[in-house]
Amino acid sequence: MPTLEIRPARAAEFEAVAELRWRWVAERDGLPDAERPAFVREFAEWARENAATHRCLVAVRAEQVVGMAFLVVTSRVPSPLVFARASGDLQCVYVVPEARDDGVGGRLIRATLKLAGELGLERVTVHSSERAVPAYERHGFAVSPLLLQAKRP
Repeated sequence: MPTLEIRPARAAEFEAVAELRWRWVAERDGLPDAERPAFVREFAEWARENAATHRCLVAVRAEQVVGMAFLVVTSRVPSPLVFARASGDLQCVYVVPEARDDGVGGRLIRATLKLAGELGLERVTVHSSERAVPAYERHGFAVSPLLLQAKRP
């Protein structure tokens, strides 16, 4: 089996990342394929424009992007103790079905947490599907009674 590489996405790979995002939602909800080219084009442009705050990591095997994860970096209000503060949110972790159950998702999570550490983020949160909760727990995520969420109005 070819080697798997986990690394930051290159600008030229954002179309492949957009295809993964489309595929993920289509698997879950179904989507009209006619709208895919416009989504891919717009998503790739959005990813390039937001690369400073939405760090995309990819899993690449045999020159194919088979997985992705985004670390969204958010500045936090300064404190008298630490003026420059930031936190992260792990978003859009996805691995194509044919590459699942091979540790790819775990490697993406570990690489994202390593990047968060390098950036000095105070914490990393994730909003998970029920199916993925055990994977996040294996990597140190835990339910927090102090993290609250308001439902959409």
